[in-house]
Amino acid sequence: MEGKMDEAPAPKRAKIGSENPSKPIDNSTGNTMSGFKRDRHGNEKRFNNGPRPAPKPKVAVVRNAYTPMFEQLRDELDAHHDRRDRLGKVSRDITGLSKKIVRTISPDLPPQIQAEVDSRLAEISKLLATMAPDVQGINRYRYSRSLMCLEELAEALTFAHYLKTQTLLKPDELSAFVEELTRKGAVSEDRDKDKDEPMPDAGNTPAPASGEQETTDNDNKLAEKEEQRQSKLEPLTMSTTEDDYFYGVFDLSGEMMRFATTSTALTGEMAGAEDERTIVEDMHELGSFFEMLPMKAGDRKQWEKKLDVMRQSVRKVERLGYDRMIRGSERPQGWVPDLTADQPGDDEE
Repeated sequence: MEGKMDEAPAPKRAKIGSENPSKPIDNSTGNTMSGFKRDRHGNEKRFNNGPRPAPKPKVAVVRNAYTPMFEQLRDELDAHHDRRDRLGKVSRDITGLSKKIVRTISPDLPPQIQAEVDSRLAEISKLLATMAPDVQGINRYRYSRSLMCLEELAEALTFAHYLKTQTLLKPDELSAFVEELTRKGAVSEDRDKDKDEPMPDAGNTPAPASGEQETTDNDNKLAEKEEQRQSKLEPLTMSTTEDDYFYGVFDLSGEMMRFATTSTALTGEMAGAEDERTIVEDMHELGSFFEMLPMKAGDRKQWEKKLDVMRQSVRKVERLGYDRMIRGSERPQGWVPDLTADQPGDDEE
């Protein structure tokens, strides 16, 4: 008919329930599609311009005299990675609990705050007990990078000790405290396991015969001997190293700086004992102690970074003390100096 364009016949579409329902259908042509892969243009993928190669036959694993050695190495590597993952997970939990303790403690702890700190220490003790079997012997230094949580724990314990006694916790005291925490955690886990074990029902227990009575008595004696032997075995513990202590005390300087700023703003006086040294003198003494120490050869970059941060904390507490002594009467209560900017000539933070 004139005025109308010739329309192309519509493509035939496959009906539902066609002869090959398992094969996909091309909607543009209505034909079934083959199972081979296609490229982005819709063409069949070929390998080296040829047909698809036949699948390679499976080759049997050949065992020789070296196979057991490599299998043992594989098992050791798997155990190493599993152990490192376990330590990393527990370390993150201990780090979080230690930070919560630092944010909670104060010089005069109310009973409810002290109870909260004790509960978190109890959680840390259980986590330390789970880590102890994996860090015995040389593994204590092999997985030192996965035990960064001990630095945070050292910071929390030294800060709590300073607020109570205004003295620095010694390395031996810190190590003994961590060992005691690990021992308490192991004992607590054993008690929890005993509670989880089902108790036998005495009403359903049949009465033993005369021949079975002697066997039961012998089993009880063996069980008692086993309990005595187990009671003599000390639970595994873990302690802190020099690096844990030093880096923890490095972080302690930052907490002391924040505590000095907050207490001065609230009370209008520098924290410290009456008629004795203040926190400014304690910060000077702590900074001088680290300045006199020789540079550690193991991780020089981290040591220098920690030392630089500690110097900044000491300078901030110095400025706080200067402003308090010179313009203390002019400042309103609650005033906090701007400690974000250093004096001219100092390096930027």
